[in-house]
Amino acid sequence: MKNLISLSHLTREQVMELIEMAMRMKKGAFTPSLKGKNLILLFFNPSLRTRTSFELAMQQLHGNVVTLNAGDDTWKLEIEEGVVMDGEAAEHIKDAARVLGRYADAIGIRAFARGENWERDRQDPIIDAFVKHSGVPVINMESSLYHPNQALADVMTIMEAYGTDVKGCPVTITWANHPNPLPMAVPNSILLTCALFGMDVRFLRPQGYDLDPSIMERAEKMCSTAGGRLTVTDNFKKGYTGSRVVYAKSWGSIEFYGDKQREREHRRKLSGWIVDEGKMALTDDAMFLHCLPVRRNRVVADAGIDGPRSGVYDEAENRLHAQKAVLFSILGA
Repeated sequence: MKNLISLSHLTREQVMELIEMAMRMKKGAFTPSLKGKNLILLFFNPSLRTRTSFELAMQQLHGNVVTLNAGDDTWKLEIEEGVVMDGEAAEHIKDAARVLGRYADAIGIRAFARGENWERDRQDPIIDAFVKHSGVPVINMESSLYHPNQALADVMTIMEAYGTDVKGCPVTITWANHPNPLPMAVPNSILLTCALFGMDVRFLRPQGYDLDPSIMERAEKMCSTAGGRLTVTDNFKKGYTGSRVVYAKSWGSIEFYGDKQREREHRRKLSGWIVDEGKMALTDDAMFLHCLPVRRNRVVADAGIDGPRSGVYDEAENRLHAQKAVLFSILGA
């Protein structure tokens, strides 16, 4: 594994190896070392869990880590190719990538979608620039399209609850209301990873909130190949009934992409899209998951996130162990 951009670029066996390694590390049964290895983390967007868990993961593996916030700790970076740089940006991203690649054994990048033009954002230009120009492995810490480390921890948490054979496990991935349109990387990644393992996926969303057509098509094909099933619906009863896992997340609509005010007005009509006790009662005693941060009593009722079936804090802890497995798989050879 040279880079980690998306778990959907790996085989099910490769993903399972990472999860099993993370589980062994969590139990203290495997304590590898990355002594002498250097990791640079470059953040274009805020972070709580991702930064903390990656820094601690590298430190606990006895490696070195440097964290930078783009534009604050660095020069403002130009992303577009072939431009005359007479604006605010003082350095081109490919120059930054080449330099950081001389210092590091691997680089982690967190760069959300800009939220203006989906056709441009879906190309993941910042991740792509570092893959092309850094000369070292690149780890996606969340981009426009993917959040692989979150999905790895998500599936690890599901497997801790229900065992490693999750084929056919009924999982509800549900859109939830939020004041603002949010990135699609998390729903893209959990949908594709559940499909990779052949789960019975209920993709529950209001009309107009399907993900990128290429993601939906890939998820359908992956489910079919793995012996799973993908059901796309806007019906709460159909989406929740019998599920063992409820994964809540808000994301933006491609229909409204780039027009935040118009989407905010549309979202006011969707106040019923909250994970509450009534909807959870339809499930088969489902575990509740969310990547965090979460808007309480807007995305999920307090009773859901604070209740005995909440797995959100196990899920957040598993980011640390899953990322140790990723780091060792990339740098440990």
